[in-house]
Amino acid sequence: MAATKIIDAPRNGHEMAPLNTRARGDGTHGVTIVLTAPQRNSVSSVEIPGDPERAAWSGKMQFFLSIIGYSVGLGNIWRFPYLCQQNGGGAFLIPFMVMLILEGIPLFLIELGIGQRMRLGALGVWNTIHPWLGGIGISSCIVTLFVALYYNVIITWVFYYLFNSFRYPLPWGSCPTNGNGSVVEECARSSETAYFWYRTTLDAAPSMEEPGGLKWWIVLCLLLSWTIVFFIVMKGIQSSGKVVYFTSLFPYVVLTIFFVRGITLRGASAGLMHMYTPKVEKLSDPTVWLDAATQVFYSFGLAFGSLIAFGSYNTPKNNCVRDVLLVSVCNAITAIYASVVIFAILGFKATVNVDRCIDLNKDILVKHSFLPYKNVTMEKYEEVMAGINATESKLLELEECSLSTQLDNAAEGTGLAFIVFTQAIVELPGAPFWAVLFFTMLLSLGLGSQIGILEGMLCTLFDIDIIKRVKKQHVTGVVCLFCFIVGFIFCTGAGEYWLKMFDSFAGTIGLVVVALMEMISVVYIYGHERFTEDIYQMTGYRPGLYWQLTWRYIGPAIMACILVSSVVFMIIKNPTYGAWNAELGLVEQTNYPSWVMVIALCMILAGVLPMPIVFLMRSFQCLKVDLDIHQGSIRRNETTASTKEMIDNDDEIASPDMPPQDSLAATRFTIGDFET
Repeated sequence: MAATKIIDAPRNGHEMAPLNTRARGDGTHGVTIVLTAPQRNSVSSVEIPGDPERAAWSGKMQFFLSIIGYSVGLGNIWRFPYLCQQNGGGAFLIPFMVMLILEGIPLFLIELGIGQRMRLGALGVWNTIHPWLGGIGISSCIVTLFVALYYNVIITWVFYYLFNSFRYPLPWGSCPTNGNGSVVEECARSSETAYFWYRTTLDAAPSMEEPGGLKWWIVLCLLLSWTIVFFIVMKGIQSSGKVVYFTSLFPYVVLTIFFVRGITLRGASAGLMHMYTPKVEKLSDPTVWLDAATQVFYSFGLAFGSLIAFGSYNTPKNNCVRDVLLVSVCNAITAIYASVVIFAILGFKATVNVDRCIDLNKDILVKHSFLPYKNVTMEKYEEVMAGINATESKLLELEECSLSTQLDNAAEGTGLAFIVFTQAIVELPGAPFWAVLFFTMLLSLGLGSQIGILEGMLCTLFDIDIIKRVKKQHVTGVVCLFCFIVGFIFCTGAGEYWLKMFDSFAGTIGLVVVALMEMISVVYIYGHERFTEDIYQMTGYRPGLYWQLTWRYIGPAIMACILVSSVVFMIIKNPTYGAWNAELGLVEQTNYPSWVMVIALCMILAGVLPMPIVFLMRSFQCLKVDLDIHQGSIRRNETTASTKEMIDNDDEIASPDMPPQDSLAATRFTIGDFET
């Protein structure tokens, strides 16, 4: 009996995959089906590919807030201010905006637009563009899994601090004492907030090779984190779409409250001046531009597959170009706004520390008769200090009380959130109230991003036919349980060290490679003309010269530079991590053990190798191509002319939107050696 085969037809980007059939044995097939897309001469003729029963946003606001909640994350709070401070202050805004325009926005539109056009997750999108590109979706899913593992640990730490914020006084506001009434030496040598972070919260181990046991309080908070995340994402956007109204809007409420309070504090202006005073000479440093490009890349959450998933839940007529521009502007403004809030309060903290330092120096000077009494004027104090040389200052153990030095000590990441900023909160009147606000804001930001990360990964998993048959709640539960168990590695005394290793290696090179391949695949394989036409069909706007240049040349070039620079820096610089030295009360840079670097290399390869492996296996026909058909709903297994009619009432060859005459013109059957 004759079987079914699809012959070559003009490619339209959604070609039918080979049906699961039997050949005659002579290299020919009995039944041939040719499907061609109708000509699209107007915006109203856009087809709707993908899953017709796919979930959809309940409204435009839900989609917009989900994107904002995903894109605006912890990096806007604790990394962007640090980069501004280290890379030229206000001058850093120049490379940041340049990279936002040339790199971030173009790739953002590619991911959101292709997801909306195909109405599929990351795996389905790249399989549809070309079966050889299916590895991009797999790589994206693996890297996203790595990031989800450690990102939820940050939420775990936030939960622990949030629970302790309801205590008065705050537990990190003073050093604990021994049985004899003296201050614990480790706390005295560091600081109250550093001691609470490294000893009370983490119970930090001396190195990765001496992790210690599990910390039960961290395990419980991790369980709470994954339980909450599970209930939020278990039904997809039907459940997570309702939570985003809180996770997206609440951080702006808290930032505004902190802004009003921060700018009224003593020293706030000094903090803002220190941060935003432009150092134009820094712009000649290539690393500044690399930092800006990297910050833009990660602040948008590109290459995780989440933006593709979010776009796939849109209606085909959604104006994704407008969405991209609005979210980009909102993301940039949020980063700048958060920087103002952070450094206004850090300026207050630095001023308080300088005042405390001066008081200690005055006590020493009075004790050694350099000053008659403590309450002298600042002019008199500065005059006496100017007359003391370096040798005398060292003998008297006088401190350098410099505001700029204090401000230069600002940290990034966990150091900013859990050590530096918590110290500033202690100095505020009603400190527990501000602590609860701050950590609730961090919790909202973290959950918003984690929801997006998991949604991208789960959407990719549900592109696989076998997993489609399982309830989403069950798949989500298995994924969350797996992540919770693997997350035990972050609940040991070396948990923070492992998190920094994951952050440095698991989500860096892999994501950049995925992003570069995404841009190349859409622009050069799917075709920039075709993608431009898709955008026009969906939005009525035809991307012009700016989009063409950034998609075809500038964007890939920037991605390639980021990738090469990341690899070179990783090779040149011996990777280290900050290990807590309890005896000295400070963080020491320590080389990673060789076995840890092997794990890091394996994670990098796990995020990159699926792309060439799938390419080679499918190009040499080692891997069966079995894709859904997006131009219709023909699904036949082992169908022959004698078993059933080829087309019944449940199956349509042409798109539902295709006019009848186009449907007829697009259909040709060949049965045996006869064509109809």
